[in-house]
Amino acid sequence: MILKSYSKINLTLSVNKKLKNGLHEIQSFFSLVNLYDEIKIKKIQGGKDVVKFAGKFSKYINKNNNSVKHTLEILRKKKLISDHYSVFINKKIPVYAGLGGGTSNAACLIKYFNKDKIKDDLLSNFEKKIGSDLRLFFHNQGFLNSLKIIKDSRKKYVMHFLLIYPNIKNSTGYIYSKVRKYSPKFKHSWDKINDKKKFIRFIVNKNNDLQSIVENKYPVIGEIISEIANKKGCYFSRLTGSGSVCYGLFKNERSAKAALIRIKSKYPKFWFSVTKTI
Repeated sequence: MILKSYSKINLTLSVNKKLKNGLHEIQSFFSLVNLYDEIKIKKIQGGKDVVKFAGKFSKYINKNNNSVKHTLEILRKKKLISDHYSVFINKKIPVYAGLGGGTSNAACLIKYFNKDKIKDDLLSNFEKKIGSDLRLFFHNQGFLNSLKIIKDSRKKYVMHFLLIYPNIKNSTGYIYSKVRKYSPKFKHSWDKINDKKKFIRFIVNKNNDLQSIVENKYPVIGEIISEIANKKGCYFSRLTGSGSVCYGLFKNERSAKAALIRIKSKYPKFWFSVTKTI
């Protein structure tokens, strides 16, 4: 069995407050995109799971402490699996990048072994070990109203993105530790955003509260975001999550690819990808 483990983009991100458990309450409009890791699963004999990683970004994975191993351990502890498996992950999603690759791998396995059905209390158990953004990967597009509540988009919009990874392995914990100002929570209703043009106009006027912190630490991030914004057909450019991937939302695939060619000539060592919503 080969599974596609999709990445996510935070179209917006507002940090509302710091919680007693050390996490931060956030709100975010997000979308999964068709950049994915490939996961091959095979039942095996023996008393131990075998987890292997390959691909350009596999060298950054801790082979003994990762989301895939943790997920299998929890699945077995909860008696959701009894057999053992060989799990091979071809890492195409940049790591430490704000795209949620490791969390997506975990969500992909959870959905596979639970046949896409999982109760909220069980999901909470996985979140404690895997991460608070796990829920995002059970929705293609939506609004994260709080760490526990996601409102699905009433309409699925086709959107095209240019992604740029500047080879900076960003620490999510460090970036959040530097947050000093908090945005007020807001109530959202999809009734007010009922077509793609209105949705894009709405998103353009929002931001990512973590972006300025990342730009201060890594000035090249601000440079890349400005480069993207200046390209023809770009609605806006932004950081996803805590970074370090920068992206631009473009009018169509053609304009995104044209921007890629222009920017790549300036930053030839960076990683680039043109993606779209799934």
